[in-house]
Amino acid sequence: MAPPPPADRSSPPGRADTLGMDEAEMRRLAHRVADLVVDRLVRRGDEPAIRADSPAALRARLGGTLPETPGDADAAIDTLVAGALAFQQHGDHPRYFARVPGPSSFAAILGDWLGTGFNCIATSWAGGSGTATTELVALDWMRAFLGLAPGGDGILTSGGSIANFTALAAARDAVDPGAAGTVLLSDQVHASIPRALRLLGYARERIRVLPTDADFRLPAAAVAAALDQSPTAGILVASAGTTNTGAVDPLAELADLAARHRLWFHVDGSYGAVAAALPEEAPRFLGMDRADSLATDPHKWLFQPYDIGCTFVRRPGALLGTFAMAPEYLKDTAASTGETGFGNLGPELTRRARGLKLWLTFRIHGAAVLRDAIRRGIELAREAEALLRHDAGRYEVVTSANLAIVTFALRGADAATHEAAVKRVSAEGFATLSTTTLRGRSVLRLCTLNPLTTPADLAGTLDRVARG
Repeated sequence: MAPPPPADRSSPPGRADTLGMDEAEMRRLAHRVADLVVDRLVRRGDEPAIRADSPAALRARLGGTLPETPGDADAAIDTLVAGALAFQQHGDHPRYFARVPGPSSFAAILGDWLGTGFNCIATSWAGGSGTATTELVALDWMRAFLGLAPGGDGILTSGGSIANFTALAAARDAVDPGAAGTVLLSDQVHASIPRALRLLGYARERIRVLPTDADFRLPAAAVAAALDQSPTAGILVASAGTTNTGAVDPLAELADLAARHRLWFHVDGSYGAVAAALPEEAPRFLGMDRADSLATDPHKWLFQPYDIGCTFVRRPGALLGTFAMAPEYLKDTAASTGETGFGNLGPELTRRARGLKLWLTFRIHGAAVLRDAIRRGIELAREAEALLRHDAGRYEVVTSANLAIVTFALRGADAATHEAAVKRVSAEGFATLSTTTLRGRSVLRLCTLNPLTTPADLAGTLDRVARG
């Protein structure tokens, strides 16, 4: 296709924005915002890892009556930065170890800025062929990075929850349209999965939760026994890196069972699937490439700013069969042969162009740099475990370092003590971590995804947790 014609030179130069802000002011404020972002990024370890305030205090700073007249842009930006953006979790902080950090890269931030600044949409080919192609290429690169076969359907979503929902909706329509069959999953699956199944029409008694083994993995033997008792089973869900402990289910064995019983095999790799890109970790993920569907979450361990998740489905046309719609007011956007309209591949019609930041990250950094950053997160958890074992008088390791997660306990502590320690350390501002429960036992949990984290960050955090 020929490039677009040159701009109409009769148009007035220096056209203002939609509401009248002139070019000079747009440039000045854009540079100011860019400086604020970069200043924060280079000093991110100096701010609290997490910070909150009371609803009343936040309302006092940010609220008030509806503004009727123009206000000072600089003052408004200052209020937003100091009064709102300072009061949140900073998932890219080097001492943010709670839940799952989101240590975004600047390359990805640039992609997000470009998508927002160009007001990009990634819904139809007619409305965004460039953004659609960028997403398709990013999905191809993701497949290659994870060791998946080319082909099939793929779509970028808002996060792991919607990625799982999207995949499970396709699974239901493919193997169990009436949602009358049984879905098998472990007691360590992410909470978004049973919620998605309920939203898709599965009664609670059709969602069968199986106990995990001593390593918090779903045993193939337990699935085989459940299949003997659940002849109507249609979907099997496995985890490639659980949120609690980083456990990877025996994917190859589960894939064999799914194939033998003609089940849809869904793998939730929202947390850990990207570790399959490391040669030393890849054997643990054998069988993931045989999944009928896979969810991943690049805003966790692929260094993307919120939000971006990813769904892959091996069966071409499965997503289209579930989500396609053709109302009369969209007929002009219908895709022709060879074109992709992502609005028909998932639950969102209006979609941000999330592929831009992922594409730019791969192009700027390259896969080798991303592998090294992922590898560093795994090494950090091992360093944290070594510190915990060295301080055995105060700490007990509960689950060893596994895909950048280690869980541990204060000697003699109960849930209230652990929760108080997390609140205290978080309030101090130096770091934050989280608690969870493993088979009824309260534990503390570190998740070390950020390659900027240092051994001193780990040691300082653990020392503060134990101080009491």
